[in-house]
Amino acid sequence: MNVKTHVTVISTIEPLTQTTIATFTLTSTIPHNVKGTNMSRFTEQLELYRRQGFTLTFSQLSDFIKELSERLGQKDAQLKVSFPWFYEQTAPSSLLTGLNSADARILFSYRNGKVVERKVELTCTVTTLCPCSKEISEYSAHNQRGFIKMNVLLTDDYDESIDWKVTLLNAAQSNASAVIHPILKRLDEKIVTEKAYENPRFVEDMVRLVAADLYEVPFVQSFKVECRNEESIHLHDAYASVSFDKTTN
Repeated sequence: MNVKTHVTVISTIEPLTQTTIATFTLTSTIPHNVKGTNMSRFTEQLELYRRQGFTLTFSQLSDFIKELSERLGQKDAQLKVSFPWFYEQTAPSSLLTGLNSADARILFSYRNGKVVERKVELTCTVTTLCPCSKEISEYSAHNQRGFIKMNVLLTDDYDESIDWKVTLLNAAQSNASAVIHPILKRLDEKIVTEKAYENPRFVEDMVRLVAADLYEVPFVQSFKVECRNEESIHLHDAYASVSFDKTTN
């Protein structure tokens, strides 16, 4: 099933608590000798948590998927919840602050009485400046809007007091040519533009740099990093990706 409902999201950066609309995708397997599942039980479970106040903490999500499996009478269940996450971004000179956003996703797999896999995903937007354009041009260089997607498998000992959303956001923003801001005055634009010029990035650079940061994060077991640039002077997009599993490499 695939349904939207409102939820509460907790963050370690402002706004610390926010309500947003989340899309839940809930699935379960059924035995070969059973004709179908009882769809109303999915929505009953979701409505129960909505009425209680559904906060997207890992503890609540673990309870939710466990109870869903029991309600369905199945040994397994899968949960995917996607939502926009808002965070404040401050301009470098004027210090004017506005809301920026990223697309977040949490995936839980439950089997035989326990959560066996927890994955998270964040897609955020940055600015990248083309190294080739800077190298061959006498002045200026073209830049573009880049979309960084990080898909991460969490370790079993992940401590939720550490906000995975902020960790992934920092990995993307700190390696970009420049950060995208909701509010910029003229002096802010000068600073951001010059910073981008001094930090050119190909999509290949972006995924490697972000991957290097994620490799150092203790609660990251494996990851895939993707970068897609909406090129400003080319008809095509530019794309790169890299994957790594700490347990096998």
